[in-house]
Amino acid sequence: MAILYLLIIASLIVAGGFLLAFLWAVKDGQFDDPHSPSVRILIDDSDQETPNQNDQ
Repeated sequence: MAILYLLIIASLIVAGGFLLAFLWAVKDGQFDDPHSPSVRILIDDSDQETPNQNDQ
């Protein structure tokens, strides 16, 4: 039974470490996307449906 308590504590410590690493990465800007906004004008949007002017 003692090993169960040890494993629960160890898993909580590991999960807390991953949570802290994730929060640090978010705060540090690792998930920001500086590339996409600059090339968004080059992406062809013709595959998206555009509303037809005659349907009004």
